[in-house]
Amino acid sequence: MPTHSRSAAGFSLIELLVVIAIIALLLGILLPSLAGARETARTLRCFSNQRQLITAWTMYANDYQDRAMPLAYWAATDIGSGPQVFWWGTHGSTTTPPDYERGFIAPYLSTTLYDGSVFECPNQPWDTYRPQGPSRTITSTYGYNGYYLSPAKTPGWAQSIAHRPWRRLGEIHQPTTLMVFADTLLPAFGAAQPSNNALLDPPLLFSRSGGGQWSVNQSPTTAFRHARAPRSSKPGAVVTALADGHVEAIHAEPDWLTHPEQGVGSVGGNQTNAPRYVPDWQQWR
Repeated sequence: MPTHSRSAAGFSLIELLVVIAIIALLLGILLPSLAGARETARTLRCFSNQRQLITAWTMYANDYQDRAMPLAYWAATDIGSGPQVFWWGTHGSTTTPPDYERGFIAPYLSTTLYDGSVFECPNQPWDTYRPQGPSRTITSTYGYNGYYLSPAKTPGWAQSIAHRPWRRLGEIHQPTTLMVFADTLLPAFGAAQPSNNALLDPPLLFSRSGGGQWSVNQSPTTAFRHARAPRSSKPGAVVTALADGHVEAIHAEPDWLTHPEQGVGSVGGNQTNAPRYVPDWQQWR
């Protein structure tokens, strides 16, 4: 009997191109949604981190007669010949890493310092900034508002503001709007990368000269890094923990950013410290 050969079924070139075009179209539709989902997840994790920090901060005050946690001990009167101690742990050295357990907030958190810990914003992970401190290791990418809460215990500024009161929680002006913790970053000035900064500095700085004067802070540290594309000048949002215990995201206006390419500036711009940073700044002398 004669045999009949049948050709194997397959895709034509046109069919293959159509399939590729459909896949490309679906990827174009899905990828922005996936990117948005990842950004949402990182922001929610940042919310969780700062909620833990503000809860621990409140617990510290409960144990210390309602007094706000200090930002740091660095003077010999506080530490003698020992290492500098910050809210997140010791400063460390070129041979010794920071000791988290000596940080003021440590007894109220079940964690430590590591890549991706509660001290690190997921939108500013390790290797995306230049670490400060002699150990050049992980500390924190969140800043604490010691400028208002513990003036005499805020390195860098204490000489000018040490006369201001160390706050108790019951004395805080406008606790629903005062920022205690927030996303922070120190802009890069000629360096390859910006630096992390555990101080939440206000947009205006105080000097006691001339009876008391305020001047614009040329290096603000509030980082609007959420909902913002990398290397974009588009304003993003800062996640912050407030003195009344709640956490919120504040979306920046374009004129709030002093370093648009790095997303750094101050909430409300650089003309006032109230109500987010130093609510009673106009009464300072």
